[in-house]
This record gives sequence, C-alpha cells and structure tokens, in this order.
Amino acid sequence: MNSVPKLLSRRALPSKITSVRARSLALRTVSLLAGLGLWQLLTTLDVELWLRFGRLPSATDVVSAFGARVTADAYWRDLGSSLTRVLAGFALAAVAGIATGVALARSRTVSDLLRPLLEAARPVPAIALVPVAILLFPSNEQGITAITFAAAYFPVVVSTRHAVRALSPNWEEAVRTMGGGRFRVLAGVVLPGALPGVFGGLSVGIGVAWICVIAAEMISGEYGVGYRTWQDYTLVDYPGVFVGMVTIGALGWLTSSAVELLGRRVTRWLPQDDAEKGARA
Repeated sequence: MNSVPKLLSRRALPSKITSVRARSLALRTVSLLAGLGLWQLLTTLDVELWLRFGRLPSATDVVSAFGARVTADAYWRDLGSSLTRVLAGFALAAVAGIATGVALARSRTVSDLLRPLLEAARPVPAIALVPVAILLFPSNEQGITAITFAAAYFPVVVSTRHAVRALSPNWEEAVRTMGGGRFRVLAGVVLPGALPGVFGGLSVGIGVAWICVIAAEMISGEYGVGYRTWQDYTLVDYPGVFVGMVTIGALGWLTSSAVELLGRRVTRWLPQDDAEKGARA
C-alpha cells in the first residue's frame, strides 16, 4: 500500500522540477528587464541627484553600439584574445592548484616547505604583478596569461586543501583495510570526496581570472576586451565602454556557468534532493 504514494510522488517530480525552472527563468527575465528599464529611464530623464546618470549613455545607445561592434572583425578578435588568455591561465591554475592543494593537505613535509611561501604571496593582488610580468616574460601575451594563472591559482589551492582536510578518515581506513595503497586512496577517496570543494574554488578562480585579465589588458595589452574598453574611454566613446563592460560580464557569466555545470555533472553521485537540483539549474 505504501508503494502507491511513492510511485505517484516520483511521477509528479518531473513536473515539479519543470515548474521550479520556469519560475526561476521568469524571475531572472523580469530582473534583467527591470534593470534595463531603470537604466533607460534614468539616462533619458538626465537624472542627477547624487549620481550623474545624465552623463551616461542610454541602454538604447549601448544596444546600437553593440550592434555595430559585433559586425566588425576587431570585436571578435578582441573577444577571442581575452577568452584564450583566460582559458589558458585558468587551465594551468586548475591543474597546478589542485595538485598543490592535495599535496599540502596530505603531506606535512610539503606543507612545511610550501605553505610559508604561498601564504606570503597569496595576499598580493595578481594585478600588482604586471610590472614583474613585463620584466620577466618575453611577450605581453605570456605575461597576461601568467597574471591570469596567478589570479586563479590561489582560490583553487585554498579550496582544495580545505576540502581534502575535511574528508572523513574512515573512508581512507576502509580502503586501506581492503588492501588499497596510496594511489588507490588518492584516486578512490581523496579526489572524489574533495570534488565539491574543488569546484567551489574553480568557480571563484574563473571569476577572479576575468577581473585580472581585463585589468592587465588595460595596462599592457595590445588586443583584448579590456584593451578595447580602455581605448574607447580615452576616445570618449562611452557607448563603446559599456559594450566592453557588457561583453566582459557575458563572458564571465558564461565561463562561470560552464564550470558550475561541469561541477554538477561530475558530482551527480552525491546524495541530493532532485527538486533542489532543479531549483539551482
């Protein structure tokens, strides 16, 4: 008798998830449209209370400038340059950061050797490394990629170290009891168990990487969205500046969403309520 309500509940779950997703999409759309409408209203009416909205381009001006930019080859070249720099630096930071975080958490010797250096370097903003990168690397391209790497590296290291240390020792003991060695413990317990924390650091790292790559392009870049945005500002092309800002925001949102989606796919084995997964999607 108890199986009937459970069966009905399982059949109703897909419709519940669809309803949650539809409501979430509607709220996001309303929020975006409300923000654009407020922007258009404040700039059209030249509102100047404390903030001087009358000096900003309107939403329609930015849309018009955006339409003109996307038809030019220079826009896509800049977009490709920034995306390549971020992905290259982030990929290197993900590999090195995960390896370093696991080593710090699993080895007292590695922790004693590396942690003082990492803790001394971590508070230094990655964008402050621009002069060093200019002197150290033979090209601006390599220097900007290195700055992006430094920006994403530390969030990944810290989150991975905390995630590995938070694992229950019972899992490792169970594997060792069944004859598993160090590699088996690492591959079967440590890395899978730490994945949620690792992807949390990756999500933060990709966002910080975008902040630093745009700033680095403004200072020493030859191409890229940050470089083009700064050029538009110096030429008093304010709609172009906002086109750059919108492009940066869209790229950051897409890459962060891709990392989060990958994290949800990889950690599907975790016990989670299906309705909650649908609400976060």
